Amino acid sequence: MDKIPSFTIDHERLLRGIYVSRKDQVGGETVTTFDIRMKEPNREPAMQIGALHTIEHLAATYLRNDADWKDSILYWGPMGCLTGNYLLLKGDLDSRDIVDLMRHTFQFIADYDDPIPGAAARDCGNYLLHDLPMARWEARKFLTEVLDVIQPENLEYPS
Repeated sequence: MDKIPSFTIDHERLLRGIYVSRKDQVGGETVTTFDIRMKEPNREPAMQIGALHTIEHLAATYLRNDADWKDSILYWGPMGCLTGNYLLLKGDLDSRDIVDLMRHTFQFIADYDDPIPGAAARDCGNYLLHDLPMARWEARKFLTEVLDVIQPENLEYPS
């Protein structure tokens, strides 16, 4: 069986950042999948699952309500390895195209202090698995250490 493209990235050299994971043609339109990598794989602890779940709820809610981007948002969800999230957008996009969007998204999460959207039994399959304080901490860390000082090596996969 062939290795899927995301398993061919050198995770030993991968930094935190925003990466184009793939581009697919769907119904004549390009869909860009972004790797929003919040942790250096295998070199720093993965995110606590409650924090990642809360980041999922807050980011998905924020993105689907953003006036400029809401019609392009297809999906936001966590990676199984707990080191980041995938964002799927309509359009043929590059990492640099969404830096400001990610800054605003992670600032929203870092500052959020209200009830978590969708964190009720009727709305979520595991509504008790949330950690807002840790989600805010992780979002602020990613925002200040990566997004606010983004460099080319945080925007392109290592070769």
